[in-house]
Amino acid sequence: MRPLSLGTRLSLLFAACSAAVSLLAGILFNQASEAHFVELDHQQLEGELTVLRSLLAGVAGEADLPERLPAVREELALHPELALRIVGSDGLIWFDSLPGRHDPAAYRSLEAPLEPRDAGGTRLTLHLNIAHHRHFLKDMQRLIWLGVGLSALATALLGAWVARRSLRPLQRMGEVAAGISASSLTTRLEETRQPAELAELAQAFNAMLARLEDAFARLSAFSGDIAHELRTPLSNLLTQTQVILSRPRALEDYREALHSNLEELQRLAQMVADMLLLAKADHGLLLPNREPLELGAEIDALLDYFAALAEDAGVRLERRGDARLAADRGMLRQALSNLLDNALRFTPAGGEIRLELTNTAGRLRLEVGNSGPAIPAEQLPRLFDRFYRADPARREGSGEHAGLGLALTRSIVRAHGGEIRCESSAGWTRFILEFPA
Repeated sequence: MRPLSLGTRLSLLFAACSAAVSLLAGILFNQASEAHFVELDHQQLEGELTVLRSLLAGVAGEADLPERLPAVREELALHPELALRIVGSDGLIWFDSLPGRHDPAAYRSLEAPLEPRDAGGTRLTLHLNIAHHRHFLKDMQRLIWLGVGLSALATALLGAWVARRSLRPLQRMGEVAAGISASSLTTRLEETRQPAELAELAQAFNAMLARLEDAFARLSAFSGDIAHELRTPLSNLLTQTQVILSRPRALEDYREALHSNLEELQRLAQMVADMLLLAKADHGLLLPNREPLELGAEIDALLDYFAALAEDAGVRLERRGDARLAADRGMLRQALSNLLDNALRFTPAGGEIRLELTNTAGRLRLEVGNSGPAIPAEQLPRLFDRFYRADPARREGSGEHAGLGLALTRSIVRAHGGEIRCESSAGWTRFILEFPA
């Protein structure tokens, strides 16, 4: 069964609340009216009792009653809703203006001694007909139920109208969401025109659209970059193979062509492996095999590996400090190798690459810095994007780096629970890695 709409629920809720309030108000009014009538009836009975006592003063027995009855009947005639019964001290009825059986519910009675000081003597019983009060209360109860029904119906209709108008911003959100496509991600809700209750939702909705727009732009750029990076080696492979097969050649020419193709294939394989590693990181599947490592020794091993390249480039390598970290040795070496390779490519001759380890405030800090030109501030946030290169000029077929190294490094650092950032100023560029100690 399909659930009720929000507007219908609000209308029913308004109707139920209105009916409950009207019913409660009606019940309270009915009880107050009934209590008021009871008070008025008792006041009337008390007043008539005083009058009758004065009319019957001095009656000692039934023989004294006849001479007083005309005045009593005259008083009762002035108040047709009243009835009187006089009972002697012996329990015999001396007078009854309402003989026979009557409905007790139609009367309100008051019994009292004729003489207030003689409780065991003659007694007077006054009956007040309250049928008109009962009819009034019944009519009022019917009006209450009718009012409850009409108020519930009116409130439901008004509630439906109010709910529809109040939910119009939500309908607008639904229309905007239904119209979202790859070509309309720039659509935004007007936050300033939203009700206070929906302003936060509108902000979240716009923020979601902004994230989608950014993600789609990145995905489009990523697809274009993949096509660009794969086109060059594939074009080289096709061209070289076609040239070799265009006519018979010497065995050495075939061997040289195969070696060249092997280099391009290795580059493609490394690119695919890097992309698979990034895909695992995106889905939380990059799980490091942690072991306690002496970072000083690990860095020294990498520096020994890069020593020959640094010497050829005229760059000095240095490590400072030491620390221990539970990490995956292979992943950590890959991340640091990417940073060192990146530093070597951008450090001018006579420059320096410095790796510094420190423990501060319960966190391990590893800083990989190199001297050289500063990176513009507007490029720093994008350094870790896939296929991003600070130099916009792409050199077709000549570069060995596809622009995945820093993206891989960030994924590896985050898989270890750390963070990485870049700072560049005063002739130094520093990549700062921070891990929980």
